[in-house]
Amino acid sequence: MIEKEFKELKSKAKHIRKLTIDTIGHLGFGHIGGSMSIVEILTMLYYKHMRIDPMDPKKKDRDILILSKGHGGPTLYCVLADKGYFSLDLLHTLNTGGTSLPSHVDMNRTPGIDMTAGSLGQGLSAAVGMALANRLDKNPGLVYAIIGDGESDEGQVWEAAMAAAHFKLDNLIAFTDRNKLQIDGFTKNIMDLGDLKAKWESFGWFTQQIDGHNFEAIDKSINRAKTETGRPAMIILETVKGKGVSFAENKESSHHMAFDYEMAKQAISCL
Repeated sequence: MIEKEFKELKSKAKHIRKLTIDTIGHLGFGHIGGSMSIVEILTMLYYKHMRIDPMDPKKKDRDILILSKGHGGPTLYCVLADKGYFSLDLLHTLNTGGTSLPSHVDMNRTPGIDMTAGSLGQGLSAAVGMALANRLDKNPGLVYAIIGDGESDEGQVWEAAMAAAHFKLDNLIAFTDRNKLQIDGFTKNIMDLGDLKAKWESFGWFTQQIDGHNFEAIDKSINRAKTETGRPAMIILETVKGKGVSFAENKESSHHMAFDYEMAKQAISCL
């Protein structure tokens, strides 16, 4: 049964990856790199772990996802459309005038988006506030947050880390998409994060470091994080920027790049 479940999740991830390439390719430019590196974690969360209701996106006791690296929005939009939050037809309106699917996620425009993003470094603070609010309200919903390794240069990320540990927020599970690239190049050359696992542990978080494209590892780490009490959990996802797209994979230029629809269709056919 577990083997069948993982097979279905891998198939779903491939579908979401194709849908994302098609969506950005139709526009002709976009954040392909950081969208591709989070396909597996979003698939695992939305198709297995999160308690959500597409028919009631604001349900009080739902699980919440904060996509702090909001430029990964195209993949999240594809997941939400596939889950029925809105029509798949809207995907080809990505980042066009009057769209409900802007380049960076916006909770005021898009059903299923729990927090607006854009300025990096702020999402984890919002997640801390929501987790604390859920505790005060005795709301059983979990709060998940996905941050980037590039945005981890921001001091606010570490202020949020301290606050989460101080308030012992064991209803907060965060992920770092460690694809090792940011807008200006490789993270090690811009602001080396060093031993990221040791850093998060020193801030009082229960921390795991895994292959961010391996469904078995992701599932196991989330299940383990859910059992942790008295402290928040961080799962560092070792990923590849532009994963699965030959012209974008592990490329410094892949944060935001232009490519035509023919390139998109070729990339899709390779999958």
